[in-house]
Amino acid sequence: MVRPLGLPFDPIERAGQTWEERFGPASAMRAATSVFRVQQILLARFDEVLKPHGLTFARYEVLVLLTFSRTGELPLKVIGSRLMVHPTSVTNAIDRLVGAGYVDRRPNPNDGRGVLAAITAEGRRVVERATAELTGLDFGLGDLSEAERADLFDVLKRVRLGAGDVAGAEVDAR
Repeated sequence: MVRPLGLPFDPIERAGQTWEERFGPASAMRAATSVFRVQQILLARFDEVLKPHGLTFARYEVLVLLTFSRTGELPLKVIGSRLMVHPTSVTNAIDRLVGAGYVDRRPNPNDGRGVLAAITAEGRRVVERATAELTGLDFGLGDLSEAERADLFDVLKRVRLGAGDVAGAEVDAR
C-alpha cells in the first residue's frame, strides 16, 4: 500500500522554491524528484497486486518476458539485457521463480556455460492472473488519461534514448 504523506503542502514544490532561492532554476530537480516519487508509488501499487501471487515486479517482468519469447525460454544473459538489470539480479529472480514452481532452469545447449530459464505451466497461469490485475488498475496510472499516458511515455522515452537505451536512435529535440 502506498503510504500517503498527508502533508498540507507539496514537499517537492517546497524544495523547488528553496532550490531556486539557493541554486537557481529548479525545473529539472523538481521533475527528477517527481519521477523518483512516482516510481515509489507505482512500485507500492504493483507490490500490493503481485505479493499475493508470490511475485515482485522484477520477477513478474521475467515471467512476462518469458511468455513473450517464441519458445517460452531464454538464456539468463538475454533476460538481463532485455530487462536492463545486472546478472546477479537475474540469478536471484530466477532462483525465486524456480522455488515457486514458475520457472525451470537448465543448461543452455548452445552455450556450454550458459543457463536457460523456461516458464512452467503454473508460471503462465500466475502471469495471466497478475497481468489481469495490473491492467485492471492501469498499471497504477489510472489518475492519467490515455493521452497523458502516451505523452508521458514520449517524454520519458526521450530521456532514455538520450542515455543510449537504443543504439543508433536519435533523440527528438522538440
